[in-house]
Amino acid sequence: MTEIAPLGRRAAVEFVGTGALVAVVVGSGIQATKLSQDVGVQLLANSLATVFGLGVLIALLGPVSGAHFNPAVTLAAWWTGRRGGDGPSLREAAAYLPAQTAGAIGGAVLANAMFAEPLVRWSSHDRSAPHLWLGEVVATAGLILLIFGLARTERAHFAPVAVASYIGAAYWFTSSTSFANPAVTVGRAFTDSFAGIAPGSVPAFVAAQLIGLVIGVALVTALFGHPEPVAEDVVVPHGEHHPAATGR
Repeated sequence: MTEIAPLGRRAAVEFVGTGALVAVVVGSGIQATKLSQDVGVQLLANSLATVFGLGVLIALLGPVSGAHFNPAVTLAAWWTGRRGGDGPSLREAAAYLPAQTAGAIGGAVLANAMFAEPLVRWSSHDRSAPHLWLGEVVATAGLILLIFGLARTERAHFAPVAVASYIGAAYWFTSSTSFANPAVTVGRAFTDSFAGIAPGSVPAFVAAQLIGLVIGVALVTALFGHPEPVAEDVVVPHGEHHPAATGR
């Protein structure tokens, strides 16, 4: 059985990993707008940077914390793991969620600083529309289905590539450009840049993501059944008993 790191270290990894993810998303968005005025090129640059950065972060930090970087993933892991005994405890989830949110805010502030932007400037990018909320439901449900489907079929070692690829595709096939992550959504309100979201748009996006979480978990159960109880874990390559990965 793979040794599990202390909870404090795992929470710190979730903080750093989520922060790095948001720094990649926001920083690449700022850089893209400086290099091109074409919105399509900007989105392409932003999505490619996110795909590569996300894959690296999952591969690097997954063995320590499970590389959730996403409250929706943590909540799904807790809920689905209650019966099988292979998910995080409520105490672990309670440590991960604030670490992820604080990390996301810190990542946005760091990206702003790297490009000589005000450290905190609330985004003016309004994203309030039903079709965008639907996009978030779809993006989050698909992410949860992918992560836990891989775990149920013992293919979690594909998570770095599969999850990064899914998020890269979802940039383009969802109307919302696939935030799919409540912590990252909060963090992106702190930057008035290409990747930002107006604070007033955040609650509806988070609500849509939580609906997507519920739908995703229901789809996992419907398509793959309930997990069998286990005495020992290993979800490769993440070394922890939680399924790994994230949204952006």
